Amino acid sequence: MKILIDADGCPVVDLTLQAAAEHGLEAILFCDTSHEFKEKNARVVTVDKGSDSADFALIRHVEPGDIVVTQDYGLAAMMLAKRGYPITQNGKRLTDANIDTLLLTRHAAKKARRGGYRLKGPSKRTAEQDKDFQAALRRLIEDAHTHCTG
Repeated sequence: MKILIDADGCPVVDLTLQAAAEHGLEAILFCDTSHEFKEKNARVVTVDKGSDSADFALIRHVEPGDIVVTQDYGLAAMMLAKRGYPITQNGKRLTDANIDTLLLTRHAAKKARRGGYRLKGPSKRTAEQDKDFQAALRRLIEDAHTHCTG
């Protein structure tokens, strides 16, 4: 088991690397050339800029039982198909039970934006959100480890 991070614009890279180190897990960051990471405790996979380039690289590296930190519901759906465990930067686990609804909501929001409707962006990230993410990631690591070894 390893942790893969869709690192482009991800606010929880450091928190994720900390959790990976605490549990002795390999961490791999995926980003395009517009982001630069120099992490001692992680491997960094940098790809050319392009629509979903980092996502496709991540898909090639995921194995069953891996944890994937992403906000991209489309990528999360592919991770679920490969028996990975996606989690958002807010600590929400993405599962077979909720991914279809999330994809439908994403589609409706995209359609509304194309029609000229302006949706409110996310609020500034809080320390409470970081704590929630850390707790959820630790639970997921424990659950995934139990599932992989049990």
